[in-house]
Amino acid sequence: MKTKTVKRRTAAVARRPAPLWQLRLYVVDSTPKSLAALTNLKEFCETHLKGRYRIKVIDLMKHPQLAKGDQILAIPTVVRKLPKPVRVIIGNLSDTARALVGLDLRAPDSRK
Repeated sequence: MKTKTVKRRTAAVARRPAPLWQLRLYVVDSTPKSLAALTNLKEFCETHLKGRYRIKVIDLMKHPQLAKGDQILAIPTVVRKLPKPVRVIIGNLSDTARALVGLDLRAPDSRK
């Protein structure tokens, strides 16, 4: 009696591409705080999300009506639209640790 050899294919693990982060930065004109926020945000994204992010800068001097949709109360403000859940950070992002936790790029440090 002959035995059959059955080759089993290993199931290829379907790799999901890393999610694209969609960020909105609300600013007013080219103020020092607005420019600092944009610089800091780009630095965070290049360091932690290289190639997986989109930043849309919205100047509220030119488009004030857009502040209502994301309930913008102060500027500069970053709104993370994707991945869900939506997250909002107010300020120029100069406090790196807080900004990374706020954007959910790093877990909060348990030490104080």
